[in-house]
Order: sequence, then structure tokens, then C-alpha cells
Amino acid sequence: MPFTPYHFGPSGFIGLGLKKYLDVPVFVLANIIVDIEVVVVNLLGIGWPVHRYVHTLLIGVAAGAIWGLAAYPLRNLFKKIMHILRIAYDTSFWKMVISGVLGVWLHVIIDATYHRDVRIFWPSRVNPLWQLLTHQQVRVICVVCIFAAFILYAIAFVSYTKQNKPKKAI
Repeated sequence: MPFTPYHFGPSGFIGLGLKKYLDVPVFVLANIIVDIEVVVVNLLGIGWPVHRYVHTLLIGVAAGAIWGLAAYPLRNLFKKIMHILRIAYDTSFWKMVISGVLGVWLHVIIDATYHRDVRIFWPSRVNPLWQLLTHQQVRVICVVCIFAAFILYAIAFVSYTKQNKPKKAI
């Protein structure tokens, strides 16, 4: 994507839509950790391609699993944040690891449609997703997903609030 924040739409929408099965914070933040690779390549002046190994399905599994594993000790912090956001939060070790992998894969798939240098099936240079959609279509889908994610957030917020309202004293 032209900017990492575009990934928040699809990851937020999918994460909130599947929050029963996915760890939402791990899934959404996995979309950021992937672009650490791009930042490092740019900071070190390594040059093109900027999307290298983490932007592949194969290495993405390792990156996502490592992120899920690293996030596991943060689960209580995530629970507090989700409570503040009024989103139900129930996680497990494997849910976090799987969410990390799937979050990285979502990022890679989106970038594979947008950037020519993504080698999704590395070590193969084949990228069947490149130009499957135009840049404008990818951006529009991401923005639409942001609005859809806000709707899902509102639903989750209302549901959480109803389930956790204080009991009346008798």
C-alpha cells in the first residue's frame, strides 16, 4: 500500500468480523510489523526491492508466528485496551499465533496486488496478484473497509456495553 494505515481498514474489518476466532490486536498490529522490513530497507539505503522476504507467504508465516509469540506476554495489556475500547476480548496462545500469521498474510496479499516487487510465492518470482486490481481499486476497497470496520466496532461496542452494564443494587 502507499501507506501502512490503509491496511487498518481490511485488518480492522476482518479482525472485528472474526473476533471470536482471531485476536484483534495481534491481527491488526501484524499488518504494521510487516512494514518494518520496508522501513529498514529504506533506512539502510539497500534499494529496490523494498518489499523483500517478510512480504512473502513463506517467511510471513515465521514473522507472524514470532509476532504472535512475542505478543502473548502482552495479552493482559491488550485485554485492558480492549476493555477501554469496549470490545470483548478472549484469547489464547494459539489464537494469538494464528492471528499473527493471518494478519501478516493479509498484508502480503494486499501489497501483492499493489506493488510489483512483492514476491508472494518466494523464492519464485511469480506474483499472480500483481495488477489484479488497479491502485485506485485497492485504495477504495481499503477505505470502504475502514467504514465497515467502524460499523462492526459500533456493534461490538453496544454489545459489550449491554453485557457489562452495572447491576442495580436492591
